[in-house]
Amino acid sequence: MTTTLIAAADAPDGRPGGTRAPEEPQPADAAPDTRDPEAGLATAEYAIATIAAVGFAGLLVAVLKSDTVRGLLENIVSTALSVG
Repeated sequence: MTTTLIAAADAPDGRPGGTRAPEEPQPADAAPDTRDPEAGLATAEYAIATIAAVGFAGLLVAVLKSDTVRGLLENIVSTALSVG
């Protein structure tokens, strides 16, 4: 591997006399690097939202199964059906 001296403006750390390896030439038909650095983030967000929804559903089921809430719901339904 050959190291080449480069100008201060091109030095990676901005110091004069910096060195770096020369870039390898790319073939003319090489595809550009199109990888998205945020690829997969939407999937992770969906996973977190799904876990939160499942937790909320579990909490809702636990509340609705309680005797107090069950009595309130039965009272509302019986009142609604007896009106008339």
